[in-house]
Amino acid sequence: RAVTVSPTFNGGSRRSARALEANDHTTNPPARYTEASLVKALEERGIGRPSTYASIMSTIVDRGYVWKRGSALVPSFLAFAVIRLLAEHFTNLVDYVFTARMEEGLDRIAGGVDRREAVLTTFYFGEDGQSFPGLHALVNNLDGIDARGISTFPIGTDGLVFRVGRYGAYLEQVIGEDVVKRANIPPDLAPDELTEEKALELLAQPSGDRDLGVEPSSGFPIVAKSGRYGPYVTEVLPEELTTTPGGAKKRGAPKPRIASLLSTMTLDTVTLDDALRLLMLPRVVGVDPETGDEITAQNGRYGPYLAKGKDSRSLTDEEQIFTITVDEALAIYAQPKTRRGQGTAAGPLRTLGNDAISGNEITLRDGRFGPYVTDGEYNASLRSADDPGTITLDRASDLIAEKRAAGPAPKKRGVKKSPVRKSAAKRTTTKKPAAKN
Repeated sequence: RAVTVSPTFNGGSRRSARALEANDHTTNPPARYTEASLVKALEERGIGRPSTYASIMSTIVDRGYVWKRGSALVPSFLAFAVIRLLAEHFTNLVDYVFTARMEEGLDRIAGGVDRREAVLTTFYFGEDGQSFPGLHALVNNLDGIDARGISTFPIGTDGLVFRVGRYGAYLEQVIGEDVVKRANIPPDLAPDELTEEKALELLAQPSGDRDLGVEPSSGFPIVAKSGRYGPYVTEVLPEELTTTPGGAKKRGAPKPRIASLLSTMTLDTVTLDDALRLLMLPRVVGVDPETGDEITAQNGRYGPYLAKGKDSRSLTDEEQIFTITVDEALAIYAQPKTRRGQGTAAGPLRTLGNDAISGNEITLRDGRFGPYVTDGEYNASLRSADDPGTITLDRASDLIAEKRAAGPAPKKRGVKKSPVRKSAAKRTTTKKPAAKN
């Protein structure tokens, strides 16, 4: 049979190629963790127990360390800053081996092998000859931590970084000595999607005020701005209306009208006509002939809605704010409604789909204590990291599954009240008349 012998190459050898063939080879990054795959990774490292995995998942979502895209767990920019802080200054606490040993120590305490006081003392104050100095030494030596440096990450070009601030992640680019450009990072942008090209694109977008024109009746300028809670339009009032000649703010000065942009609008596309329509809200739709209450159409935090006194009803489309008639509004109020607390609950904000386990329809609703999802049997409040406007069916199903697994809340036992002693009635004394001599 034929035997192929590889040629010997020495320094300075020359070989001519008969032919060249280019082959592309690309690799895919590892798949993102899901809750199931993350639990499996924790089990492999000996971290956590079946009874604690649900609370671990809940914690990392509630604190904003990850957010869900479908079933995938996407790390947030905040998580990068937190992990960097722990890795550089609390290395032992985030070491897999150290954490697994702590789990074993807790098992020994539960089994009665070790005393918890001794284990906690060693953990807090440390032990001679051990690599871990103790929690006390770590938390009392925080002066060397550079908070700004911990939360700053470079992106390609010199001077281009992203920072994790109090109100979220943002971009910063230093140009020259005194010029600093900043731009907010969209909350739905994953850290691995923030390339240098994407960062420069965000910085190039208008971030300051954009003049739209003048309000015809008042002559006040109308501008579009980017705020903490999203883009909005507002009117600019003259200083003489809002401040005194000395520069102090006038008491009872008029406030400028402000209106958030609709979901279909952006800062660079909103027009003066759009702004004037928004600034006219709330729009008076009409009057209920039975009660005499005024019905208005408004744009709120959770979408468009109708308001009649303290009774509000959700609208299905933002354009309805400007087009709905009084008859259509009365038809909506004529529909059955459920009561909660001291008032009346509005209808579902959104229908998300059917739950895979119960088969029931899951809806998003606005409750007394904030937005929640329900399948008709279980109600689950949204976490701080969940956005009611973008929550998905998968995320809603996960919240309801956690609620279902937790079971019904234990009933509160009535506390016997000690009988209240009635204060003794004041005795009235009548003076006897003096005896006559």
